[in-house]
Amino acid sequence: MHIAVLNGPNLNLLGEREPELYGRATLAEIEAATREWARALGVQCSWTQTNHEGELVDVIQGLRGKADGAVINAAAFTHTSLAVRDALLAVRLPFVEVHLSNIFAREPERRRSLLADLAVGVVTGFGAESYRLGLEGLVGYLASRHGR
Repeated sequence: MHIAVLNGPNLNLLGEREPELYGRATLAEIEAATREWARALGVQCSWTQTNHEGELVDVIQGLRGKADGAVINAAAFTHTSLAVRDALLAVRLPFVEVHLSNIFAREPERRRSLLADLAVGVVTGFGAESYRLGLEGLVGYLASRHGR
């Protein structure tokens, strides 16, 4: 099983950007932990981070036939990008939306997700653990659908 982990804008600044909100873990630390969790679950994991909407759309489109599912922290694109939503609709890849902070406890414009209704599930507010929870949930979902 191959799970793609996709990360949107400004997540490359984790550890230094608003640590009181996002925690002190860097994206590299979260990636290492996520890859370790994936290995423990017996799945392959690819990792992408981009600050560019079109690049994220290209990556999503490129997952067709290559990934079984995705864990997506689209960051600010969650609230603004119809292009990312449309790419996910077109590819029809099962995914879990994850967020480090609880987006529903933040500013009104961050409380709306353009992706959540397409997702298998949403994990929000558990810091770096959101990635583990999303990965475990997605792997369990996919395994139950494929009788594994």
